[in-house]
Amino acid sequence: MKNSLDSLRRFLFEHAPIRGEIVHLDATWQSVIERHDYPPVLRDLMGELCAATVLLAATLKLHGSMVLQIHGKGRVKLLVVECTGDLELRATAKWEGDLSHGTLQDLVGGDGRFVITLDPKDGNQAYQGIIALEGDSISEILQNYMTRSEQLETRLWLAADGKHAAGMLLQKLPEQQESPDEDAWGRAVQIAATLSPDELLGLPATELVHRLYHEEDIRLFDAQPVVFRCTCSRENVARMLRMLGREEVDSILAERGDVEVHCEFCNQGYVFDCVDANAVFADIASMPASQTFH
Repeated sequence: MKNSLDSLRRFLFEHAPIRGEIVHLDATWQSVIERHDYPPVLRDLMGELCAATVLLAATLKLHGSMVLQIHGKGRVKLLVVECTGDLELRATAKWEGDLSHGTLQDLVGGDGRFVITLDPKDGNQAYQGIIALEGDSISEILQNYMTRSEQLETRLWLAADGKHAAGMLLQKLPEQQESPDEDAWGRAVQIAATLSPDELLGLPATELVHRLYHEEDIRLFDAQPVVFRCTCSRENVARMLRMLGREEVDSILAERGDVEVHCEFCNQGYVFDCVDANAVFADIASMPASQTFH
């Protein structure tokens, strides 16, 4: 039985300080990978990172977005996923050479960096943290980060292929009082560890929760939709051209005849000719001086 909904489901253990989330990405995941020809190894890593980003973003009350980035000096140069508080997702990657095999550490190289950014999108300063690349998988690396930096015991199970991406998160909440079941966390993690990638990818959240925790008292919340959405626009590209400056844009126009920009996330192309460029910079000239700086 396939799970066709792009959604996130939260659940709580009624008698233990444990919360969980399950995310399934179907059409959303297809929207990410259909725009670029990603090698399977990179595609699956990217799917796991997409699922992880949604799971972590959903644990926060975000008004902006969460961005997870892996920068490498090996064959994989960049993996980046952005998820908003409304669970709108986009992702992209850069690579070079043969990606037919290799672990995450092999692909990223010895000097890789994992960066997490919380961008409030309201003009306030973004928070950025560096995650140590400790672990052989995205789930291990993020588990170590959450436990050490956020002091939250967290476990992640992630899976992806050419059709689906999915993930499950368990998190031990701060105890308000002594729990009557001291073994609940260890038991919950041990049971979840029996979950296979095929089960995670193919079974609906309701069935997964029942299969794993039918002996526990679980509260399962309504599904939240997850969608692919890119924030690029012609206006944003025009803003970027203004930042480049008239002289730089004119030199590109003189050499190529137009300025063509492709969004790395959705591969949408934007073309500006001489007339368009004149309009872009005419807008600056007509703006009050206090508004011409960005």
